[in-house]
Amino acid sequence: MNYLAHIYLSGTDEAVVIGNFIGDYVKGRDYLMYPPNIRKGLVLHRKIDWFTDTNRIVQQSKKYFAPKYHKWAGIAIDIIYDHFLIKNWSKFCAVSLDEYKEDIFDVLRKYYPVLPERVKYMASSFIKNDWLGIYSTQEGIVSVLYTMSLRTPFPDESIFAAEILRKYYVQIDSEFMTYFPELIRFCTENFELSIPVADKNMLSDKRKM
Repeated sequence: MNYLAHIYLSGTDEAVVIGNFIGDYVKGRDYLMYPPNIRKGLVLHRKIDWFTDTNRIVQQSKKYFAPKYHKWAGIAIDIIYDHFLIKNWSKFCAVSLDEYKEDIFDVLRKYYPVLPERVKYMASSFIKNDWLGIYSTQEGIVSVLYTMSLRTPFPDESIFAAEILRKYYVQIDSEFMTYFPELIRFCTENFELSIPVADKNMLSDKRKM
């Protein structure tokens, strides 16, 4: 999952949010250097990634992008799923996304001194350039995928991604809306988190699929 999903799944504890936010930048046993609740967020981040990588629904979503993205299809889906979290935000959180974003920005500013050096620049850009706002449109998602290809080994297949996203938009939305409640259940059951789900009916067990 990408930034918004990791933040949302952290619940209401600021330290857990920070740990989850920096999870990609803290490797191995380095997580043990952090205070307990940041450490909890770091472990949560790893478990979310494990759950996502092994989930049957996510595997189906990856198949749309695998012909061009190959081993990178999971990264594309992580970003695209954040788009669908934004699209369906009111079902998951009673607080408006604009208000939620401002709260998160305040948390990142508050904890800025404890962020790993590599995260500090990214966090500043995350706030200044409103990454979550960019993720809210299909065009924004395609732009993010293209920008990633300029800075990382991630392949430049943004035109293909745009075509696939348009073609399978409804299917991927449905897959996300089946998968994400499963992930919420996993997080709450294993980490005792207070995740502000607006529509708790979505958390009914659908694993009979």
